[in-house]
Amino acid sequence: QVQLVESGGGQVQAGGSLRLSCAASGRTFSTYGMGWFRQAPGKEREFVAAITRSGGSAYYANSVKGRFTISRDNAKNTVYLQMNNLQPEDTAVYYCAAVIRTPRSYSSPYDYDYWGQGTQVTVSS
Repeated sequence: QVQLVESGGGQVQAGGSLRLSCAASGRTFSTYGMGWFRQAPGKEREFVAAITRSGGSAYYANSVKGRFTISRDNAKNTVYLQMNNLQPEDTAVYYCAAVIRTPRSYSSPYDYDYWGQGTQVTVSS
């Protein structure tokens, strides 16, 4: 079992920055990959970013590439999402997720095994 708790969400103006954190517990953190997804009202959950177990590889949705950075600290059992130049279209509930086995695709939410409860990010224009 893996428990995930997100934090760091909030309200920011367009062009601003936020850093989300996701603290994991229950299983050795370095044994699973991590991802961030988001879901806006009335829309499906969409992939944002993912990082492999060691942190050696990261993947991003085209919509956030160059603005968001995913990282992890295996000593602190935490994954981060640094979000810069936020835009109103980034408004959503952001979820972190854990995938135990190497997935077919880090961008598919169906390949993830555990999810956090989500944290709201609101960007005003």
